[in-house]
Amino acid sequence: MSNGDRPSLADQRDLQTVYQPAEDSKLLADTAVSYADDGDWVLDAGTGSGYIAHRFREATAARVVGSDINPTACRQAADRGVPVVRADQLTPFRERAFDVVAFNPPYLPTEPDTEWNDWMERALSGGESGREVIEPFLDDLRRVLTPDGDAFLLVSSLTGIDAVRDYARANGLTTMLAAEEPQPYERLVVLHLRPGGSDR
Repeated sequence: MSNGDRPSLADQRDLQTVYQPAEDSKLLADTAVSYADDGDWVLDAGTGSGYIAHRFREATAARVVGSDINPTACRQAADRGVPVVRADQLTPFRERAFDVVAFNPPYLPTEPDTEWNDWMERALSGGESGREVIEPFLDDLRRVLTPDGDAFLLVSSLTGIDAVRDYARANGLTTMLAAEEPQPYERLVVLHLRPGGSDR
């Protein structure tokens, strides 16, 4: 797909400063929630409005935490009853803290000269490759997962699914396709990531 065929970052923006749940959020939540057992520690990284964390809290007896760097997102998630930490990705969390991690990252490839320096940009733009937020997440994921933990990452065909999987494998993670859904301009995929093992 050429740049002219895909939706621009501007088309995805509105006056809000917090990303609100859409098809990608629902697909990720629908896929990940069933993996949380009672008493598990779950992190919804980049929680935004707190939708995915709230889905975990409604469907399970897991202990759920959200994190987001956007202070307005933290307030929205807290208003949903989600315990939330203002954090840049996984940085503040201790080793092996979580049994399940879910992340719907900014993944739209965006040329530098078309970006805005605001919170909505940070919620949507994955930089030129679409992977500039995803790769640091994958660099640190094994550290915060328990040895038999599960992580779920939403990616798009615009982002380069194979490139994301290669990067995850280079960080010692198994990658499995857990769910996918066609959209008008892209294919959304949920990758199931685990420490070590072999791909499926």
